[in-house]
Amino acid sequence: MNRIVPHFWFDTQATEAAEFYTSLFDNSKITNISQIQNPPPYGDAEIVSMTLAGQDFMAISAGPYFRLNPSISIRIDCASMKEIDFLWEKLSDGGTALMPLDAYPFSKKYGWTEDRYGLSWQVMHVGEREIEQKLTPTLMFTNKQCGKAEEAIRFYEAVFSDTEIDGMDYYGVGEEPDAPGTVKFASFKLEGQAFAAMDSAQAHDFEFNEAFSFIVNCENQEEIDYYWEALSYVPEAENCGWLKDKYGVSWQIVPTDMNEMMQTADPEKLARVTEATLKMKKLDLAELRRVYEA
Repeated sequence: MNRIVPHFWFDTQATEAAEFYTSLFDNSKITNISQIQNPPPYGDAEIVSMTLAGQDFMAISAGPYFRLNPSISIRIDCASMKEIDFLWEKLSDGGTALMPLDAYPFSKKYGWTEDRYGLSWQVMHVGEREIEQKLTPTLMFTNKQCGKAEEAIRFYEAVFSDTEIDGMDYYGVGEEPDAPGTVKFASFKLEGQAFAAMDSAQAHDFEFNEAFSFIVNCENQEEIDYYWEALSYVPEAENCGWLKDKYGVSWQIVPTDMNEMMQTADPEKLARVTEATLKMKKLDLAELRRVYEA
């Protein structure tokens, strides 16, 4: 499993969306679906694990509390025009085009769309460039976070291991409303995984929220403590292993053991772990193991 796993929040459509997404890419499948019986006021939830193009993703159906938006999208690198046309047709059907499929200075064919479930995708022809990672999470820093993309990248570079900034392009004079020196596009790696980021001073009615978060898989309590201390910035957002960093990006700091615990076929074990998790802010691995094995 990847160290960092993108996670999507849906109202009720996690399984439906996962079935749709896994139908679009080679080397993709749903790997697990867990039904969680949560006590009031949380309500029942459904957790879906999947691989898309060989990369790990997760989704949850847990009510209409957060809505996906374009502040974090997924860029799809494509080698052929045929693949772009196929993906655009599927992903834009029932969705909303944010940038029409067309030729742009940075790509012979590119489009940006929200799909029918609200998740945003950038479909890009990359020409002869080797595709090392098919799907790249892309962060857009808007509103009060606009202009902080480079600062955030360097912050994440300090927090995580196996990091690298592959490229950083900046806005210049005459590209207003974006200020010269802010990030037009940046490519970087965290834990060996590719990410992208940009600033945008355009008028946007969205910013980072919990609907698109990143799971950080931790081997032990020491790692949980480290990432929690390094990333958490908004105390009121701390809940059940979730936190928000200083830029508003949401993270879930979880032990890798949680995968076994949440995928158990024993409903009593699952109920005990769920109940314990709901009482925690930062997750206590020893306590979770205790209630799981009780």
